[in-house]
Amino acid sequence: MRNARQAYIGQRRLPRLVMVLATFALAPQAPLMAAEVLQAQPAATERLSDGIAAIVDKDVITLRELSRRVAEVHADLARRGIQLPPDADLEQQVLQRMITERLEQHEAERLHIAVNDAQVDQAIAVIAQRNGMSQQELQHKIEESGLTWAAYRTEITDSIRLDAIRQRAVDPTITISNAEIDAFLAEQESRANAVGTARPNLAAPVSVHLAQILVRVPEGAASSDVAALRQRAEGVLARARAGEDFASLAAAASDGPEAFQGGDMGERPLQAWPDLFISAIRGLQPGQVTELVQSGNGFHIIKVVASAGGNPDEAQQQLQFERSQQALAEGPMPVTQTHARHILIKTSAVMSDEQARTRLEQLRQRILEGKEKFEDLARQHSNDTSAPQGGDLGWLTPGETVPPFEQAMDALDAGQVSQPVQSPFGWHLIKVEERRTQDMAEEYQRMQARQILFERRAGPAFEEWLGQLRDQAYIENRLEKRARLEQEL
Repeated sequence: MRNARQAYIGQRRLPRLVMVLATFALAPQAPLMAAEVLQAQPAATERLSDGIAAIVDKDVITLRELSRRVAEVHADLARRGIQLPPDADLEQQVLQRMITERLEQHEAERLHIAVNDAQVDQAIAVIAQRNGMSQQELQHKIEESGLTWAAYRTEITDSIRLDAIRQRAVDPTITISNAEIDAFLAEQESRANAVGTARPNLAAPVSVHLAQILVRVPEGAASSDVAALRQRAEGVLARARAGEDFASLAAAASDGPEAFQGGDMGERPLQAWPDLFISAIRGLQPGQVTELVQSGNGFHIIKVVASAGGNPDEAQQQLQFERSQQALAEGPMPVTQTHARHILIKTSAVMSDEQARTRLEQLRQRILEGKEKFEDLARQHSNDTSAPQGGDLGWLTPGETVPPFEQAMDALDAGQVSQPVQSPFGWHLIKVEERRTQDMAEEYQRMQARQILFERRAGPAFEEWLGQLRDQAYIENRLEKRARLEQEL
């Protein structure tokens, strides 16, 4: 049954949308097709080629777009008080970011992922609520930071789209086995016993604020290229340890998506960071940086910006295990579970959002009129792997499905069928069969362990996927070509 859920069920992670999103994004202009550029008249081709910064698949990034974006980023870094890197470095960094954004846009189009105003409004409402303010207060705070409200909404839109891409393309590839959960719990118990009576404050989880500089290593890079990239990373590390501004170094040299935030990756509970990062920062104080950390994505230089809530080493050993142990010690943990079915219609080049919604409305009407059973229509029409089982998803626990699905499901009584519901995976009809209350104390412990292991893998897996997307694309970076020619001359 778990496999049947892979098509739409996600696990809740730390929110990716922060109160103030700092990187400015421009509304996409009408793309020029590379084929059209190459087929133009020779004189026109020469003039147009002079105006091209990069070609990404069949899309063109013009020098005018790049210049405008560099000015935006330049102003933002200055506003943040981040020492500005050399102009040539900043220009190249901005272009690399724009190339990645184009690839993400292309992937969203391929997956038929679109973000509407209602989704943006809902995300903003959640952000305002989490920050304890009204939406008007949030808007005022955003504009005080120097970001226009329209630009902020664009950033939210981009974040939702990227999150949907990740849920669709990456999350289903991450599997956590029962054996891994057993090993994790055994390790946590062993560490907790070794530490003895030293206990972290369960009401105030330890958190760590980190920044990074990433020197990316392309997939399948030759050993000589890896060695050269390592040398480059070591040079950046030496400059950081010599006292150069870390944020400025990140803006100039990092291949990470947070480069223009000075490498700032934000603050998370310690256990939510990847294992490599947790191990690398052990024993470091705020302001210190790690040795080079090598992952499948490249070489990382991690800076501990701040930590809170106690000793990170002890918390790493105990925090989550003690929470689950505490739950077990407190006795039964009643949780309401829902037995549900669904019919999933995925969008595609031949199935728009409107067509998918209309088809589900028609199927719903046939069910309500008693003409056909929900499970029979699920077998015939659902695009999910649960279709052969009549769309049966089994017993679902709160937090096990993506939020739009869960919210719609929770609003139903037993026997009811929902209106069409949109999620990152397509459009759904949901039917609630029944509900029950179960003691989930022991299951809670395993769910916590699964969530921790998932969190640790999700970020690196997504970055690796982005790297593969870039390696498989056709990218012609004309700024790099120009720089190489200048060096040769």
